[in-house]
Amino acid sequence: MKLLTSLLRASLDSLRDLTPVVLVVVFFQFLVLRQPLPDHMGLVDLGVGLVYVVLGLTLFVKGLQLGLFPIGEDLAYAFARKGSLAWLLLFSFALGFGTTVAEPALIAVANKAAEVVAAGGIIPNDIENQSRFAFQLRMVVAVSVGSAVVLGVLRIFKGWPLHYLIIAGYVIVLLITTVAPEEIIGIAYDSGGVTTSTITVPLVTALGVGLASSIKGRNPMLDGFGLIAFASVMPIIFVLVFGLVLT
Repeated sequence: MKLLTSLLRASLDSLRDLTPVVLVVVFFQFLVLRQPLPDHMGLVDLGVGLVYVVLGLTLFVKGLQLGLFPIGEDLAYAFARKGSLAWLLLFSFALGFGTTVAEPALIAVANKAAEVVAAGGIIPNDIENQSRFAFQLRMVVAVSVGSAVVLGVLRIFKGWPLHYLIIAGYVIVLLITTVAPEEIIGIAYDSGGVTTSTITVPLVTALGVGLASSIKGRNPMLDGFGLIAFASVMPIIFVLVFGLVLT
C-alpha cells in the first residue's frame, strides 16, 4: 500500500512536470500554426502516448530512488573502506565507461553522426564504414567519460578546486577547436551533452556523493558534486582529438 501511494504521488509529480511541455505543444500546434494533428495520429493516440510518458518517467525516477542511487553510494562506501585507491580508480573508470556505452542518447547521436560524416565525404558512404565510425565514436566518448570520472574521484581525494579544473578543461577545448576539422566540432560539442543522460548521471552522482560522505574531511555538498561536469567537458576534448586523427 505504501509503495502504491508513493507511485501515485510520483505519477502526479511527473504529470505536473510534463504539463508545461504539453501546453507549449498544444498552443503552437492549434493556436499559432493552426494545424490539425497528423493523419496517422488522433487525440486518443496523443492521450495514450502521454500516459505512457508519465508512467515511464514515474517508473524511471522511482527506479533511481530505489536502486541506482543507493547501490552507487554503497559501492563508494565499500571502496573507501577497502582503502585501495587503485581499485577505486579502476571501478570509477569502468563505471563511467560502461554507463556511457549503454546511453541511448549517445547511440542515437553516433548513428546520426556517422550518416552525416559519410554524406560529407569524410568516410566512405556505406553501411559498414558508418557502423564502424559510430562504434569508434561511442568508444572514444566512453573512454573519455571513464577518464573524467577517474579525474573527478582524484579531485575528491586530493581536495583540488573544481573551478580551476573545469576552466582548464574548457580552455583546452577552445584551443583544440581552433585546429580541429569543422565537420567534427559540432559532433564533439554534442557528445559532451548526450553522455550526461539517463544512465550515467544517477550512478556517477551517487558515486561522488557516497565517496565524499565516506572520506574524512570531505563535504558531500562541496565535494560530492562536480563529476558530471568532468563527464561533460572531457568527451569534447577526446572527440575533437579523434577528429584530428581521423582526418
